[in-house]
Amino acid sequence: MGNSIGSQGATLSRHVKPSPASGVHPCLFFAFQCELPLTPSGRLSLDEVESVEIGRSSEASGVRVEQLSGGQLALRIPDSWMSSSHAVLRRVLGSWVIEDAKSKNGTLVNGQWTDRAELSDGDLIELGHSFFFFRSALGGPAKGPALVSAEGLREVADGLATLVPSLGEEFDKLEAIAPSSVSVVIRGESGTGKEVAAAAIHQLSRRSGPFVAVNCGGLSRALVESELFGYRKGAFSGAEEDRMGLIRTADRGTLFLDEIGDLPLSAQAVLLRVLQQGEVLPVGANRPVKVDVRLLAATHRDLDALVEKSEFRADLLARISGFTVLLPPLRQRREDLGLLIGRLLTREMPHRAGQVKFSSDAARALLAYPWPLNIRELEKCLLTAVLLARTGPVELAHFPESVRELGAKKAWQRLGGLSEDRESGRLSEVDRQRREEIRALLKQHAGNVTAVAQALGKARTQVQRWIKRYRIDLKDFRG
Repeated sequence: MGNSIGSQGATLSRHVKPSPASGVHPCLFFAFQCELPLTPSGRLSLDEVESVEIGRSSEASGVRVEQLSGGQLALRIPDSWMSSSHAVLRRVLGSWVIEDAKSKNGTLVNGQWTDRAELSDGDLIELGHSFFFFRSALGGPAKGPALVSAEGLREVADGLATLVPSLGEEFDKLEAIAPSSVSVVIRGESGTGKEVAAAAIHQLSRRSGPFVAVNCGGLSRALVESELFGYRKGAFSGAEEDRMGLIRTADRGTLFLDEIGDLPLSAQAVLLRVLQQGEVLPVGANRPVKVDVRLLAATHRDLDALVEKSEFRADLLARISGFTVLLPPLRQRREDLGLLIGRLLTREMPHRAGQVKFSSDAARALLAYPWPLNIRELEKCLLTAVLLARTGPVELAHFPESVRELGAKKAWQRLGGLSEDRESGRLSEVDRQRREEIRALLKQHAGNVTAVAQALGKARTQVQRWIKRYRIDLKDFRG
C-alpha cells in the first residue's frame, strides 16, 4: 500500500526506520515537475534503504512511496514522460548509483545522458520531465518520517519553510527565541530573505505594536539621527513640527534595522542608549521619552571585522547579539527551489499558477543557475518569464541572458561527451530512420513543422510528438 506525499506527510513501514537524531544522511529530493510545478516537492531519507525504483505513477494525485520488500522502495511520480519503471537508485559498496531501467526517454545526470552513474553530492537527476537532487551527506537532524513533503511541512511562520534539515533546525530556534525580548541578528547575503525572517519573528512574538523595517543603508547620513530618534519643532532648519521618529513608531512592537553595519558611529551611540535605558532623546529635546521596542538587526557584513576596524561599536555589537542566525544563499539550498517556485507562483498569480508549465530546458536552467542575488532574483526572473510566456509553457528564451547562457551550457545537445551515437543506441532502427528523416526535412524547410508534416503526410501534432520524443531542438534549424 502506497503512502502519498500530502498534508499529513507519510510514514514508511517498519523496514525503513527514521534517520538518527544527528550526523549525516543520504537523501533524495524530488524538486520539480515541468507540467505540474505546484506538485509538492519532498525529501526521501535513504538511511537504511538499499534501493529506490523510480517510475511513473498511475495516479495524478501527487508523489507516492511504496515499499517493495525490506529496504527496497518505489517512488512514483505523476509524470507522463516517465516510464513505469524508469530508473533505479542503488546503494553499492557505500556509494549510490543510478541506473536507467531501459526507459523510453532516458536518464540524465547534470544534463548528461547516462545508463549508469555513481552519484556525487548535489547531483541533478532528470527523469522524464521531473527533476531530483541527490545529497550524499546532508547535515542536521532528519526528524519525523523518512518521507517529508513540502505540503506537510510545519511552517512555524510565514516564509519559514524548508526541506533542508539544518535550516529547519535554525527556524525552530527562531520560533523558541521569538516570544522573548532577546535581540536577534540575522546574517546573510542580499536577497536571502532577512526581512521575511524578521517579520516572522515579530509574528511569533505576539507583540501588540507594529513591525517597523528600516534600511539603514538608505538613510541619509546627515539625517539618520532625526529619522531614527525623531526631533522637536525648531530643532534645525526645516523642522516645522514634532516628529516621533522610526524607533518610537515601533513602540510595543518590533524594530528591524536592516544593514545595521551601515549606521554611522554617532547614531550607534544613541541607539545603544535606547537599548540600555529604554528611552529615546529626540533631536532638540531636553527630556527622553520612554519606549518599548524589540530589536532585530540584519547585515551581510562581518560586524566583528567592522569592530576591529573601529567602524562598529563593540558594546553595541554585544548588546544586539543575543542570538544570531545565518540564512544560507539560495545556491546552498537548491533542494528548496521547487518549494520556493511553487509558493512564489501561488502567492503572486494565484489564478494562473495551476496552468503554468515549463519546458525541460527552462526547468534545468532554473535548477542549475546559482542565483547570485538569491530569492529576490528568482522571484523577478520567474514572474517575468511566466508573463512573457503568456498562455504557453515557460521556455529558456523567456529568461534573462545570464540564465539562458547557463541553460545553454547545461542543455543536453551542447554538453561535451554526448554523441549522436549514444542517443541513437536508445532508439530502434525504425525510430532512428524516422528521426533522421525528420531532421533532414526540418533542415530543408528551415524548422517549419507544418511544412514537414505536409511532406510526411502526417498531422502536425504527430510530428510535434516525434520531435519531443527524439529530443530535436527546432532552434538548430531556424535562422
